[in-house]
Amino acid sequence: MDYPIFVISLATLIWGADLLIAQSEKIALRFDISEYVIGATLIALGTSLPEMAASIAASANLKAEIALSNVIGSNILNITLVLASVFLIAKKIEPERDFFAKDSSWALFPILIFLVMAYTNSFDRIDGLLLISMMLAYLLFLKNSARELLAIEGDEIEEIQKSPFSWSRTASLLILGFILVIGGAEFTVESASNIARELGVSEWIIGIVMVSMGTSMPELIVSIVAAGKGKADMAIGNIIGSNMTNITVVLGAAALVNPISLDMRPYIFDISVMIAATLMLVFITANRMYSKPAGISLLVLLFIFLKHLAGTLSHG
Repeated sequence: MDYPIFVISLATLIWGADLLIAQSEKIALRFDISEYVIGATLIALGTSLPEMAASIAASANLKAEIALSNVIGSNILNITLVLASVFLIAKKIEPERDFFAKDSSWALFPILIFLVMAYTNSFDRIDGLLLISMMLAYLLFLKNSARELLAIEGDEIEEIQKSPFSWSRTASLLILGFILVIGGAEFTVESASNIARELGVSEWIIGIVMVSMGTSMPELIVSIVAAGKGKADMAIGNIIGSNMTNITVVLGAAALVNPISLDMRPYIFDISVMIAATLMLVFITANRMYSKPAGISLLVLLFIFLKHLAGTLSHG
């Protein structure tokens, strides 16, 4: 029974997040908030909402393995699966934005801070505040440095602004979205934990495979759609922003809700893959290698990661 509950609750979680993103965007456009602000905040933060809900729920229920593995697994998948898919699907990628100079280093900084914190095998509330402050610093950097991250085209903005707007409908959908996200996250974590016990594997494995794959779906969908429409800047920016959000806001919020304590030594390989994926992202943006060969290289890293997980399961 836990398997259908997991699938349904995960779908509910993603649907709730989608409702929140859509209604938040409508409110932002209603008040003439710039395209840049919408792109830099709602897209990156919004697509990371499932990860946030799942990790907070896991932390609140004292399931540290799921809370942390969800963050690490999502960061790995965002680069090796989502970014690789963008490179393989998009016909031509020539982003105007210099992601290496302006963004990819911000994807690396939180990883380094994470490593320092992980060395102590704990993430307390002070660590949580420090991580969240890094995201605020990144948003401030974006605000002061550039306004190139666009969420949607100008004609689409005008169309939305001209369409009828109902506060009661928007508020109702926002409340529904929050209920779906919170309820979906709670049942996702609980059913995932039950599945782990049933299969005789650790909650870490379930979190890094099933939960992280499910919560990474919004990033995958948004980025592929953006790549298909020729919006490479938005697709790549979404991935960088989401990874930044996962380490800073998602993990930071989970630590604030309940301090996380976990021996990280058994998970060195997974953490190493996350570091390798991030370094590949930095290398790709530094050399502007937005190509199919780069996508294939990322998929190779994903294959190595999955092969190791399969080996862990077979020995478990």
